[in-house]
Amino acid sequence: MSAVMGRTHALSGAALWLAVVPFLGREDWLGTYALSLSSHQVIAGGVVAAGAGLLPDIDHPNGRIANTLGPVSRTICRWVSRASGGHRHATHSLVFALAMGVAMSLLADHSRYGWWAALFVLVGFGLRGLGLDFEGHEFWSGLKDCVTAGIAVYLMHGLDMGFVAYPVVLGCLGHLIGDCLTPRGCLLLWPVHWRMEVVLVPRTDGRAERMVVVPLLACAIVVMTVHVLGGALPSHWLR
Repeated sequence: MSAVMGRTHALSGAALWLAVVPFLGREDWLGTYALSLSSHQVIAGGVVAAGAGLLPDIDHPNGRIANTLGPVSRTICRWVSRASGGHRHATHSLVFALAMGVAMSLLADHSRYGWWAALFVLVGFGLRGLGLDFEGHEFWSGLKDCVTAGIAVYLMHGLDMGFVAYPVVLGCLGHLIGDCLTPRGCLLLWPVHWRMEVVLVPRTDGRAERMVVVPLLACAIVVMTVHVLGGALPSHWLR
């Protein structure tokens, strides 16, 4: 996974979360399960969704996020790749997205330290995906990501993240949608061996992705953030 692809996945995860947030508080849509989120929770959800946007590529031992935590993340990616059938197989499916949402929700609700560890990894994935690295200095880039992830965990450790399944699932879905628009597509209905592929981006890391997709996603995130936090949400959300 190239730096541009990683940036696309992280941004698409955050963008999809922000697009869905206004609907999560509508009782006529979710009924008794309508959410009431503070502005801090909405922002935290965006951070989580950006990191979750990289989660499906945990099946890529030579990918960008495999270097997030050095040999630890490379080993995990190698194991997952073998268990899932290789890149763009089991982890690039709706089953995986839902499973990650349930797993992260259980950690947030029942294991404080487990959730903090998972949050650290998610933020690290998001930072690695965005590609804000020191060119040619892998150690310092990794250290910067770890320190930033640690700060994020500290700032978010007191938040009620019981809603975390939503941004995790949406982040993964953002990744899957993006990959389905490229050659090879995804096995969305895994274990059914049917590959969803609608090629609108003929080449990953190409000019279209660099010059069109990434800027559009970045602009959409800015606009939606202002819209959501600036009054589009019900007043009781902005606490």
